[in-house]
Amino acid sequence: MQIVFHIGAHFTDEDRLIKGLLKNKGVLAQQGISVPGPSRYRKLLRQASFGLKGGPAPAGLREELLQSILEGQSAQRVVFSAPTLICAPFAILKNGAFYERIGERVAALTQLFPGDQHEVFLALRNPATLLQAIPEALDDKAEFMHALAGIDPRGLRWSDVVARIKGENPTVPLTVWCNEDTPLIWPQVLAELSGHDPGTTLRGTDDLLASIMTPQGLERMRGYLRDNPPATEIQRRRIVAAFLDKFAIPDQIEVELDLPGWTHELVDQITELYEEDMFQIEKLPGVDLIAP
Repeated sequence: MQIVFHIGAHFTDEDRLIKGLLKNKGVLAQQGISVPGPSRYRKLLRQASFGLKGGPAPAGLREELLQSILEGQSAQRVVFSAPTLICAPFAILKNGAFYERIGERVAALTQLFPGDQHEVFLALRNPATLLQAIPEALDDKAEFMHALAGIDPRGLRWSDVVARIKGENPTVPLTVWCNEDTPLIWPQVLAELSGHDPGTTLRGTDDLLASIMTPQGLERMRGYLRDNPPATEIQRRRIVAAFLDKFAIPDQIEVELDLPGWTHELVDQITELYEEDMFQIEKLPGVDLIAP
């Protein structure tokens, strides 16, 4: 069986990916692909994986978990999605490190399903905007703000996070992409996460665009694509980019940065380092970077 873990990162797709796949649950099930509802597994897998404490899963746990999650249905591929399987938002900078234990956490998840094929998917986000989003989601911001004050955000590297995952899970394929690129590559992300057959048509592939583009712009884009079918995926993405440039809803794509002591110069530096880091990640063995 193929077991797929979409582990975030936090504050990227906000469950849009799993909701998009759930819209197509029926057609995917016909291909042996199961997309369980998150309520069936998020708490269950989190408790089970933390309960291992670094050790192997006891005999019978895999079957017990799958029986509970799939309710007796058979599947060849199962897709799980939850950043909380890795850590809670307040722990993203625990001990001053960026997702310090992510490698161990991925290993614990894969140990729940010994003998199966595992895949991991992870969306990356500019640390400048990610760090802005974290305190807004916390009831008690003090611990996180204290951790943030003790680091230089220019030193945060997604390549370090990826290295931790691969270091603990060298044989597990890892697929990553930039959250900022998601509107352009959304259909491909859905396809690679689900692993559906070529030629399968999914519902809701424009849902993300609909959330960040004016209704008039979205309708005009659909009409243009209908009247001028792109010959390649690259052409489609260029068309989408052009319409986004003209019809994007500013409030949906712009992030107000107001962390204490942060300047526009600092944000620009973090952003430039983030872009450079993507070039390093693209070269890493065993890592597939989905790019526009």
